[in-house]
Amino acid sequence: MRIFTKRTLREFWEQKKYQDSEQPLKAWHDEAKRAEWKTPHDIKELYRSVSIVKNNKVIFNIHGNKYRLVVEVTYENAHCYVLFVGTHKQYDKVDVDSL
Repeated sequence: MRIFTKRTLREFWEQKKYQDSEQPLKAWHDEAKRAEWKTPHDIKELYRSVSIVKNNKVIFNIHGNKYRLVVEVTYENAHCYVLFVGTHKQYDKVDVDSL
């Protein structure tokens, strides 16, 4: 998969209070970059706790569910767009449909 954009992830983990997210987000990025997801089922096989929602959006639990990562996957061209990364509390305030 081609990930758009790692910069969003980096800007998050570079914030002092979220530095503990760096390694888990890097690990997710590396796994996703190597992945060849063709369907939501492919993602679910690798990440059992992932939530698949409408419009090809996928919600990942990061670092023991301390953080949430929302991406949009376009399976036909193998692109993965980072839409949101934040704490679980921040995620609770987000309307995923509007991302």
